[in-house]
Amino acid sequence: MAVREILIHPDEVLQQVAKPVLFPLSAEVEQLITDMADTMYDAPGVGLAAPQVGALLRLAITDTVWRDKEVRHDGAKAGEQRELKVWINPEITWASNEMEEWEEGCLSVPDTYGDVSRPAAIRLRWFDQQGVVHEQEFRGFQAVALQHEFDHLDGKLFIDYLSPLKRKMITKKMKKLYKS
Repeated sequence: MAVREILIHPDEVLQQVAKPVLFPLSAEVEQLITDMADTMYDAPGVGLAAPQVGALLRLAITDTVWRDKEVRHDGAKAGEQRELKVWINPEITWASNEMEEWEEGCLSVPDTYGDVSRPAAIRLRWFDQQGVVHEQEFRGFQAVALQHEFDHLDGKLFIDYLSPLKRKMITKKMKKLYKS
C-alpha cells in the first residue's frame, strides 16, 4: 500500500491545468493509479484527481459505492464492496440545463463543506487503462462526484463556486491550519 500526500488548498499545483495522459500507460502512471486508490480509500474519500497528489495529469478515480451507506441496500456493509473507476482524459460532452445543489467537501480542503449547484446530468467520454474509449451518461451523486473530480484537472476546487467572501475565509483557515 502506497498512500501519497494529498495537497491542501491553497497549494499552487491545485490551481494548474493538467496535461493529457499518453498511451500506452507507463509503469509510472499505472503505479500512480494504484497509489491514488490506496490514498483515496485511506483518506477516506469517494474520489481523487491526480493533481491532488501532485501529478498534473488528466486522470481521476472514483468509487461512489463503497461509502454509500452504513449498510448498503444489497446487505453489504459500507466499505465491503468497492467499485473503483478510473477516468483517463475525461471530457464532459454534454451537461443538462437542469441543476441540482449538493453539499460538497474535498480531501484538498479538509473539514470544509459548501452547497454547490451543478448540472444534474452529464454525458462523459473517457479512456480506460487499456486505451479504450467509453461514453456514458451519469445522473445524481455520481454526476456530481465526476464533475467535482474533473474540475481538479482544470485547476478548480469546489470552493471556487462559493461566494468570494466564503472562499477567502476558507483560504485563510487552510493557510493557518496547514501553513501552506
